[in-house]
Amino acid sequence: MLCYSGTIKRGRTGLKIVKPFNFAILTAAAIAVAATPAAAQLGQEKGLEFVQAVKDRDGNKAEQLLGDNPKLIVNARDVDGNTALILAVGRSDETYTGYLLNKGADPNLGGKGGDTPLIIASRLGFTQGVEWLLAMGAKVDGTNKMGETPLITAVVQRQRPVVRMLLEHGADPDKTDTAAGYSARQYAQRDSRSRDILSLIEARRPSPKK
Repeated sequence: MLCYSGTIKRGRTGLKIVKPFNFAILTAAAIAVAATPAAAQLGQEKGLEFVQAVKDRDGNKAEQLLGDNPKLIVNARDVDGNTALILAVGRSDETYTGYLLNKGADPNLGGKGGDTPLIIASRLGFTQGVEWLLAMGAKVDGTNKMGETPLITAVVQRQRPVVRMLLEHGADPDKTDTAAGYSARQYAQRDSRSRDILSLIEARRPSPKK
């Protein structure tokens, strides 16, 4: 039995150690999956099992399934349209977030409502998740179905550390959503409790009009 000790790749900035899993890795023989309807059905079933395993924090099951079909199921969705990464980020779970990103989970794949992992992490103030997602190529201005960006959600929820982090990574404070037609800068201006956040945004020059 082996113990998994995870590291999160961070591009040019090196490696980041994350909390290790406290479960045993189950050994399994590699399975070659042919491009057939039966194989596709198998992959879908395994994908649902994998997302459920992450949801249940069943590390042994998740490891076993990924060991068999890593590329096929790491970005699988559940019946609600959410990926395992979406679920892990949604509960601010450092262990599973780092593990899934290292296994090739797509940091830009949206879930229910179109929320990307970065939008969810920004809304929750999950700063470690925001840092890792940005390092792994998450789109800083990616939007959901309402046109909200990670910065907009962070401003609305008054997540100051996340706002600072997103701005440092080039987030556009003047990109408007489609729900109300406001930008992150405008949301901050309208909220009297967000003066410190507005100061962070005002320190950045307005984006040039296109």
